Amino acid sequence: MPGATRELPAVLVDGVTKEFRSPHERVHTLKERALHPLRRSGHSHFTALDDVSFAVEPGEFFGIVGRNGSGKSTLLKCLAGIYRVDRGDIYVRGRLSTFIELGVGFNPDLAARDNVILNGIMLGLTPREARRRVDAVIEFAELEDFTELKLKNYSSGMQVRLAFSVMIQVDADILLIDEVLAVGDAAFQQKCFDVFHGLKDAGKTILFVTHDMASVKRFCDRALLLEQGSVRMIDEPGRVGDNYVEINFGRETHSADSTDDEDEDERYGDGAARIVDAWFEDASGKRVDALPQGQACSFSARMRFEEDVEDPNAAVLFENEQGLPVFVTSSEDASCFIGLQAAGSEAVFRVAFDAHFSPGRLHATPWVVHRSSVNVMDRRPKMISAVITGAHHTGGIVALPHDVSFGEAA
Repeated sequence: MPGATRELPAVLVDGVTKEFRSPHERVHTLKERALHPLRRSGHSHFTALDDVSFAVEPGEFFGIVGRNGSGKSTLLKCLAGIYRVDRGDIYVRGRLSTFIELGVGFNPDLAARDNVILNGIMLGLTPREARRRVDAVIEFAELEDFTELKLKNYSSGMQVRLAFSVMIQVDADILLIDEVLAVGDAAFQQKCFDVFHGLKDAGKTILFVTHDMASVKRFCDRALLLEQGSVRMIDEPGRVGDNYVEINFGRETHSADSTDDEDEDERYGDGAARIVDAWFEDASGKRVDALPQGQACSFSARMRFEEDVEDPNAAVLFENEQGLPVFVTSSEDASCFIGLQAAGSEAVFRVAFDAHFSPGRLHATPWVVHRSSVNVMDRRPKMISAVITGAHHTGGIVALPHDVSFGEAA
């Protein structure tokens, strides 16, 4: 359109390649070099990043995911200027701060107050700013009673809380963050989540490296999936998360001669169990594909075990038609264990609930994992769906039963 302008990306990565040399044989001492002057160790080349390109818009929360060794941390270090790229270019528009490892630069022989000031300066604050923010840092970390205690006497959890509290004080336009959400206890983690929501609402540009797909879906606008140093896909968080699971746990597709009466679709897992059927029921127990809003209903998934499995954990995720998670539960959450399941046996996982969702399509993704493990036996994304019918649409994801009062003040 003539005269139209488009805001430049906050971060632009254009064809970046990063290689490392790995010696076949290391010479550690001068004596070894003197005794073997003609020895040549030789090197092999390892490509950590291969022609990586993407753009991050101002104010975008951008996830970077991939297996160990896929190049995530190398990419973040290239963005931070820690590594020099071999080919390609990186453009950054705005003040950038990097949080690759919490607590780097802390001195264990100094008190918490002194460490906060030093770490704040290292992260870009002026000495005056760092001193002014000490009390806010200590208060957020909930360490008011330990301000003068040397850091070597802190527990690991206390140190991580202090480091995260310093991190969020930095005034930057672009934040590069590597796996820092799993800090402290559940209450402190929720404070961290609130901070991330605040940064997002404030329009900060955030590049977030993580293995936690739930955090990707919770915070990110888009995500990039790396595999063996190359960009596998850039898409909305749900699709990237599904492909991440596929890479980690393998992928099956039904063959034409399958013995199950199942439609061909994607599935992930090691095959120790297979989800062979799933359905919704109304309050009378009849299979249905429409659920009246607010009425009792249930979801069921039948699974067959191909191997002996001790106390499997079954779960289901419900998503609305925009792909937003609205409800998730599992047998382990409910302390519902069924013991050893022999190869060839079958079991039914059932969840009964009232359909307090806004009208629209509700998708169900069932899966089954080994107990107390993330190792998936079978997962079937959006295996089945039902339509929530009703007229009460408030614009929210759910329509919870509630009471409202409105009257004159006393």
